[in-house]
Amino acid sequence: MATSDPLLQPYTIKHLTLRNRIMTTAHEPAYPEDGMPKARYRAYHAARAKGGIALTMTAGSASTSRDSPPVFNNVLAFKDEVVPWMRNLADACHEHGAAVMIQLSHLGRRTRWDKGDWLPVVSPSHHREAAHRAFPKKLEDWDIARIVKDYGDAAERMKAAGLDGIELEAYGHLLDQFWSPLTNTLDEPYGGTLGNRMRFIFEVLHEIRGRVGSDFIVGVRYTVDEMQEGGLDRQDGLEISRRLTESGLVDFLNVVRGHIDTDPGLTDLIPIQGMPSAPHLDFAGEIRAATRLPTFHAARISDVATARHAVQSGKVDMIGMTRAHMTDPNIVRKIMAGRETEIRPCVGANYCLDRIYQGGEAYCIHNPATGREETMPHDVAKAATRRKIVVIGAGPAGLEAARVAGERGHEVVVFEAAKAAGGQIRLTAQSPRRREMIGIIDWRMARCEALGVTVRFNTVADAEEVLLERPDVVIVATGGMPHTEVLRNGNDLVVSAWDIIAGDVRPGTNVLLFDDAGDHAALQAAEIIAETGAKLEIMTPDRAFAPEVMAMNLVPYMRSLQRRDVTFTVTFRLESARRAGNQIMARIGSDYGGVAKERAFDQIVVNHGTIPLDDLYFRLKPSSRNLGGVNYNALLAGRPQAEEANPDGTFDLFRIGDAVSARNTHAAIYDALRLVKDL
Repeated sequence: MATSDPLLQPYTIKHLTLRNRIMTTAHEPAYPEDGMPKARYRAYHAARAKGGIALTMTAGSASTSRDSPPVFNNVLAFKDEVVPWMRNLADACHEHGAAVMIQLSHLGRRTRWDKGDWLPVVSPSHHREAAHRAFPKKLEDWDIARIVKDYGDAAERMKAAGLDGIELEAYGHLLDQFWSPLTNTLDEPYGGTLGNRMRFIFEVLHEIRGRVGSDFIVGVRYTVDEMQEGGLDRQDGLEISRRLTESGLVDFLNVVRGHIDTDPGLTDLIPIQGMPSAPHLDFAGEIRAATRLPTFHAARISDVATARHAVQSGKVDMIGMTRAHMTDPNIVRKIMAGRETEIRPCVGANYCLDRIYQGGEAYCIHNPATGREETMPHDVAKAATRRKIVVIGAGPAGLEAARVAGERGHEVVVFEAAKAAGGQIRLTAQSPRRREMIGIIDWRMARCEALGVTVRFNTVADAEEVLLERPDVVIVATGGMPHTEVLRNGNDLVVSAWDIIAGDVRPGTNVLLFDDAGDHAALQAAEIIAETGAKLEIMTPDRAFAPEVMAMNLVPYMRSLQRRDVTFTVTFRLESARRAGNQIMARIGSDYGGVAKERAFDQIVVNHGTIPLDDLYFRLKPSSRNLGGVNYNALLAGRPQAEEANPDGTFDLFRIGDAVSARNTHAAIYDALRLVKDL
């Protein structure tokens, strides 16, 4: 169907015509098995191809050499066995009309020597990267020759696998380490002038062209400005762009801006919620104007309007919406159908990337089907029989249960005690920087309304009221309340992080915030306290600070709190509290032993997760068919629950989310999806 939408216009590079202007840029969701992109990896990319994307760029830096060991389960492009796996992936995506490329890289110093084969990390200098901490070996001539050949071998494998092209990663990784004066202390011919520092990439490109020919598509993803003192600056970036273009060896440029050797640098390059949208788009447009080479770009392009502007204004030829497609793989399909309002929004929580950098697998904070395509549906199927589902609680777990039940075609009623939906997320979204989190709730409320779900606000459900609905299934998603009863003595003297965030308690002037959960609530409360000018100490018994917040989400908190001279104390535990006049005396110890001291504060705030609000569940349990039991084998196999522990019961009863135990938003929503999809 003809359309004037700039996002839906085809685009041709050499012989390859891409069906629209939307792509996912290279990213490694850490789904490989034994370094290979097997069934799970293939299903993930195929889902986005089916959703209408034009180009999926696989692998955030598939490793080209054995001395480039992955630090978060990357694809191993240096192994011949990768070819059939990549061929299967390419075939699956081609079947749905999407082009497939892969990003190849040698990590250089951006890895560790104690991974893989325990070979020395290499770089053009001995300078250690802060993020991965390995002190590299300074490259010798034979290292360079070996790695150049490895790039050619890897490119040849990808052509043999039937991919449409490759992209070389050149920001933060070895190619960029040659370019940057901060990381290249080599003598000539690979060090010194910019021309010498670019010698390595041109040797790599010539090697690749000699293997794959001139028709195979080859691009480079690179930083055009490292944005740090002594590094590559804007003029260097423009000159690098010009030289890559004039070489005739490169078919497209994929532009980023910044550096990734520290957590703050990485967060500025790949911005998260609370940071500006599309901060580097204009600079990408300058590169396109200067080179006239096909230009790709992605950096917090999280909504269709911004993507459309990027293409319509001529700033880029292809726009990357990578995290957005982790949230909703069907963005293009919904644009084509005129259903943009139904697109599940990326809220910038960055749970996906932070999990990877902490050694996990990428999951979207509010689409638990991503990365689980083999077992979880992006599109929920209708049930064979319509049933009456009652959900208690309109937080993320309850609304997901209601949405999925509505998609199944069931009659759904939701009871919510508050005047608005959201639960803990509504509390979270009170912080200006985390305001986007409410999109998790707003999208589900809109879907529930469209599906005919009834939501009764300001209604505290009791057992009798629930039973009057004559339900077939009751799902308790009542969440939890702050758990502050954690001290030996003096629990009545403390307040919760929630009290501070909600504004129910005003911050003191000399505050101890004891964080024994390590999650966002403590740091959100800390920001509110610090903004008043109060003296604040954040204490944790852990050896690492805020471990549940993870690296990139920690950056804006630290920038805010360090600026206000907040004290951070690790490995100490608040044991008890007692009143001393108008002060509270905190007794402080340590799990390591040998410490016992008292300090005076005028306010103590405790963050220790939540205790389930489960009274209603236990009142309903004796009347239920399954007595609240869940058959885990059926749940994990995707079969309906069929427990009948109580023949006199009249309904099935389940509880999900924090009504079970304190976890996180993703866990709550995943609870709901995997249970209700089979009801």
